[in-house]
Amino acid sequence: VQLVESGGGLVQPGDSLRLSCAASDRSFSGYSVGWFRQAPVNEREFVAAIRWSGGNTYYADSVKGRFTISKDTAKNTVTLQMNSLKPEDTAVYYCAVGRPIMSSVSQESSYYYWGQGTQVAVSS
Repeated sequence: VQLVESGGGLVQPGDSLRLSCAASDRSFSGYSVGWFRQAPVNEREFVAAIRWSGGNTYYADSVKGRFTISKDTAKNTVTLQMNSLKPEDTAVYYCAVGRPIMSSVSQESSYYYWGQGTQVAVSS
């Protein structure tokens, strides 16, 4: 699966951004799509995920209530709407695809395919 992320950029604290993840060569059907992020001095961490079948969503505590993950079946894309952005949200954001069980939805090892990443910077 070839994944392409888009939508990153530089914004001020409190602003919003929308990231998109598209699969260029395959449907997301049967998979879960996750977003992870990595700041320069941190390990990559889970942000959010959605199961394509059923639409169940999962969030890291740090983004719950601010970020929303959703899917567009017609466009075969997954969107991460990020509101009330904070400087600590600054990172490279990666889209990933896999078939994690519920207890492993936040684990990198559950995802087989990864995008190239898109930079999000939150600064005043």
